[in-house]
Amino acid sequence: MNCMIIDDDSFVRKITGDFVNKTKSLTLLYSLSSAVEAINVLNSNENIDLIFLDIEMPEMSGIDFLNSLSSLPQIIIISSKDKYAIDAFEYDVTDYLLKPFTYGRFSKAVNKALERRKQSMMHAKGGEIFIKHNSSLVKLKYADILWVEAMENYVIINTFDEKYMIHFTMRAIEEKLPPKQFLRIHRSFIVNVSSIHSIEDNTIHIKTNDKARNTIPIGKSYKDNLLKELNVIAR
Repeated sequence: MNCMIIDDDSFVRKITGDFVNKTKSLTLLYSLSSAVEAINVLNSNENIDLIFLDIEMPEMSGIDFLNSLSSLPQIIIISSKDKYAIDAFEYDVTDYLLKPFTYGRFSKAVNKALERRKQSMMHAKGGEIFIKHNSSLVKLKYADILWVEAMENYVIINTFDEKYMIHFTMRAIEEKLPPKQFLRIHRSFIVNVSSIHSIEDNTIHIKTNDKARNTIPIGKSYKDNLLKELNVIAR
């Protein structure tokens, strides 16, 4: 990921730059002391994937910078104060680092950015994943996946036509699927929201074809989040 650092503190820019340079997945293109200068660079260079942004700066603050651009790359805030966190996350920033931060904490934030980028790239490729089945790689479109079920050390991916058992954990498969389209509704089940036919009490009904309807339990601790994510109109 191509990076930019924006911070008026030269020492913080150096430390952050050193962290970027020791991280193989990152390339530092710009290290700037002014948000105004950064805007000029972004207007002429669209090849920036990630910005490490300070909040309190002269001329233009980090929040003003976020307000100034209609389209932004991923943002990781680097600030000495946590009072701006709520405002920052309203802009869907990837993470918020409090100065001084360690390389371990920096690396955790970068991993979040890489995961976001991976999810975005998966969508850009047409909404599909490849799974290893027997000796082949099988392409599955998100729209064809109805639900995923855990079974000991395996997961079963259920589609309209086939069931695929793969050696994978639920946590790992959940991270591979777009979170707004696939919801964890039980310790052992992930469902494609678009495949839900109806919900009754603590059960989801999934219609697989004209004659069959599968039922999946909703875990008590997952129900509130499920209803929150669904577009529910109720009296």
